[in-house]
Amino acid sequence: MVKNESICNDDKKLLSSFLKENEKDGIRVFVAGGSRGGHNPVYVKETYELGKIIVRKGFKLDFGLSNTGIMGAVARGVIDAWNEKQQCSNREFPIQGITTEEYFKLYDSEDTMIKHINVIFAKTLEERKKRLLNADFVVFAPGGVGTLDELAYDCVAMQDGLLEKKPFILYNVCGFFHHLLEFLKSISNKGFSDPVPFIVVDNEFELEVAFELLKSKYGKCENDGKKVYANARQLVYELPYFIKKRQETKKDVIDIVRDVCAIRTLGNSEEKAILDADMETAYLEKEIERMYDRLAKTGRDTSVVSYKLSRLKRRKRNL
Repeated sequence: MVKNESICNDDKKLLSSFLKENEKDGIRVFVAGGSRGGHNPVYVKETYELGKIIVRKGFKLDFGLSNTGIMGAVARGVIDAWNEKQQCSNREFPIQGITTEEYFKLYDSEDTMIKHINVIFAKTLEERKKRLLNADFVVFAPGGVGTLDELAYDCVAMQDGLLEKKPFILYNVCGFFHHLLEFLKSISNKGFSDPVPFIVVDNEFELEVAFELLKSKYGKCENDGKKVYANARQLVYELPYFIKKRQETKKDVIDIVRDVCAIRTLGNSEEKAILDADMETAYLEKEIERMYDRLAKTGRDTSVVSYKLSRLKRRKRNL
C-alpha cells in the first residue's frame, strides 16, 4: 500500500475505509482502458459513468492505476459515486490500483485521486497482470496498445489454462471495438484461436443490465473453467432479451430473471416456446443492428482507404 505523510485526516479516513472494505467478500471488477481520453469526449463521459455504475452495483474496482484518460475517468466515477453514497449510507466501496514502483513514479503522489486509491505494488508487469486478474470479471474500455496488450495477454493466459476463466465485457463505446471483434472472429474462424465469448455492450444502459445479470444470475466467478465459459456464452445470447425487456417493462433485471426462471421451470410447453422465440428474436435483432453499424463503418473505412490511395498516387506522380 502507498504511504504518504501529507495525506490529510479525511483522506486517511477514506483510505482506511477502502482498506477495510477490500478485506470483505464481494464481486471485484478489473477495468482495462487507456491512460489517454481520445479525441471524442464521449469516451471519457461513458467511462466515468462506468465507474459510477460499479459503485451502484456494489462492486469493487481493480485497475492498473492512472489519474488520466479513460482510467482516470473510471476512477473519478467510482470516487464520486462513493462519496454520494456515503451521504445516505454507511456502506463503503473501495478502489485498488495495482502497479509497479517504476510506473508509480510517473504520477504526482500529491494528486487528490492518487491519495484516495489503495495502491498495491507488484514487482513486475507480469505480476501486475496476474494480480489484476484476481478480479471476478473483466471490462475492456476504449484504449491504446496497452489495453490491446492486456486483452491479448488475458485471452492467451485463459485459453492456455494459466489463469482461471472469467467473463470478459467489451465496452463498445461508439463502436470502438468494431475492427478488433472482426479480427478476433476471423482468426477464430481460420482455426488460430478458440472463440472468446465477449459480452459486448454498446452503452451504459446495456452495461448496467450486463452487470446486474452477472451479479444476480451468475454471482462470483466459478472455479470451473468450462462452466464459466458456458455461462458467458449463455449471457452473450440472452443479454439482448434482458435489455429489450428492461426497456419495455421498466422492471428490475432481477425480476426479469425470476420471470424467465419461472417459465423455464414451471411454464407449459407453449410458454417455453414463446420465451425461446423471444430470446432468439432479441438476439437476432441486436446482431442485425450491429451488422448495419459495422456496414456503415466499413463504408467509411472504404472512403478513407480510397482517399489515402489517391494521395499516394498523386505523391508518386510528383516524384
